Amino acid sequence: MENLQNEMRARALSDAKWRQIQQDLNHSLDIDYSVSPGDLQPLEMIGEQGDALRGRYIRRLTAVIIQHVPAFWKVSVSVFSGKFAKTSQVSSDSNVNVSAKRTEEKVGDGKYSSHSLDEVAGMLQSTLSAYESEVQNTFRDLEESNILRPYMSDAIKEISKACQAFEAKESAPSVAVTALRNLQSEVTKVYILRLCSWMRTTTEKISTDESWVPVSILERNRSPYTISSLPLAFRSIITFSMDQINLMIQSLRNEAMKSEDIFMQLQEIQESVRLAFLNCLLNFAGQLGHTGNQLLEEYNRESLHFQNGHAEPEEKSSDPLPGSIVDPHRQLLMVVSNIGYLKDELALELYSKYRRTWQQPRGKDEEDGDMQDLITSFSGLEENVLEQYTLAKTNLIRTAGVNYLLEGGIQWGAAPTVKGVRDAAVELLHTLVAVHAEVFAGCKPLLDKTLGILVEGLIDTFLSLFHENQEKDFTVLDVNGFCQLMLELDYFETILNPYFTHEARESLKTLQGVLLEKASESVTETIETPSHSRRPTRGSDDVLQDERQQGTSVSPDDLIALAQQYSSELLQSELERTRINTACFVESIPLDSVPESAKAAYASFRGSMDSPGRDFRGSQNIGPASFSKHRHR
Repeated sequence: MENLQNEMRARALSDAKWRQIQQDLNHSLDIDYSVSPGDLQPLEMIGEQGDALRGRYIRRLTAVIIQHVPAFWKVSVSVFSGKFAKTSQVSSDSNVNVSAKRTEEKVGDGKYSSHSLDEVAGMLQSTLSAYESEVQNTFRDLEESNILRPYMSDAIKEISKACQAFEAKESAPSVAVTALRNLQSEVTKVYILRLCSWMRTTTEKISTDESWVPVSILERNRSPYTISSLPLAFRSIITFSMDQINLMIQSLRNEAMKSEDIFMQLQEIQESVRLAFLNCLLNFAGQLGHTGNQLLEEYNRESLHFQNGHAEPEEKSSDPLPGSIVDPHRQLLMVVSNIGYLKDELALELYSKYRRTWQQPRGKDEEDGDMQDLITSFSGLEENVLEQYTLAKTNLIRTAGVNYLLEGGIQWGAAPTVKGVRDAAVELLHTLVAVHAEVFAGCKPLLDKTLGILVEGLIDTFLSLFHENQEKDFTVLDVNGFCQLMLELDYFETILNPYFTHEARESLKTLQGVLLEKASESVTETIETPSHSRRPTRGSDDVLQDERQQGTSVSPDDLIALAQQYSSELLQSELERTRINTACFVESIPLDSVPESAKAAYASFRGSMDSPGRDFRGSQNIGPASFSKHRHR
């Protein structure tokens, strides 16, 4: 160790002189001779060199006591039991005078009788105390940064060898064996706690190093979650640490059966390992959630940067890796996938594998409680990041909803004859098609949930836009306009049926109700002021003309019947016409299906035409739409 310290001082002086020479050259020649990382590499190895010397020191100390203590103790036992004297007599030289021998034996007997074997044991115990002190101090000096190297585990193995050597018959006093076993348990505890600390700090380090490159389906063991390499790196860290800890605890279990003190220490270690393991899982998930928050903040900064008149967002600090995801929305989905993979697969896998490491007679309820607490925490983080994603997409859907309702090139008070679903409705669906493709590729297990939230948001967007613009664009809603909207709402509900939540259906009923009321009021006003009336559409000529002649208003039932007539005549053909644009929403419809297959697949939609979700008759109680727990405004 002194040689190492001297070498370090000599290198420090040499480096200082070299830096001074470089500075002088820089001043004189104005050339940059700065030290490169490669020049500092030998200095970075000093820590590992020091640990190698410390490990060698422990190994040599252990070899000394293994070689000398058992041999000395056996001789001592032989001497005090009388076996040594008998052996000496047999092996003595025959030419030596017998009387001299007896004299020496008497002197020897007197000398032996003035001491006891306990004194020899005390002497050995003092020697072993010095050994314990040296080993403990040296072991604690081993650096945690080199925990991947075998220095610590090798030192524990050396101490274990000494314990085994001392446990042989007449190899050491019992107090020496107990002392060595206690030393072994103490350094094992230090090593286990170091592993727990390394596991925590390394997890924190890798959590900030996201590459955004999705791993292959084989690497993630055919998991439906499209994850990055972060969860797999986390698994490697936990597996390495816990495998080492498991081996150490297994050795302590064997010793705990012989010593109450070691048993109590083992229980403390196991509880520490359990808490460290669970906290590593929670901290890793928390880091993933923090990454999602940072993404949203960065996205908002770039959006604000663009809105302030800058043509391009701020430049990235580094170029993305080949194959990496750069779109912030898709990155959010990768974060959600990483959390979902941790929640549904990785956490359960690791917990099931290592729970025996700390397993105590705690009861199954407490073990289930650990996993339940983990799942609850992971679910909360997953909800938080998914909320950020759906909020960003809801803003896009609102823009598409404005284009559909207010900028689609139609006047709702003077709408043309209904001929089918407008292009504006198909364009609106394209927004959801893009989201569907994004979530399907990025986080398939949450596809239904995500689309359910967005479909619910779409209907609420329609409601809010209608209420916000009923004094401007929806002052009048004629029969054609009402039937056009009803047909397109039926179109949306049919296509998006798998993702319609209960809340979305209730909102749709409310929307249909307010449209029906507005259309009834508009038709009544038109009948009262015939000069502003237009010729009604096909199928309604006779009914409306007769009622105008009688001076009565058109009933809501008549409007509903007319809207249903258009749906029954046009909806099926419109579904078939736009099947390529909407096939992704129905998994049974492949994109390359022939028209006959498409007709067969869409035949199931006819049955949904009479579903309770379409019954907007009597939905006249109009009020503000209630926001569900998934809605964010």
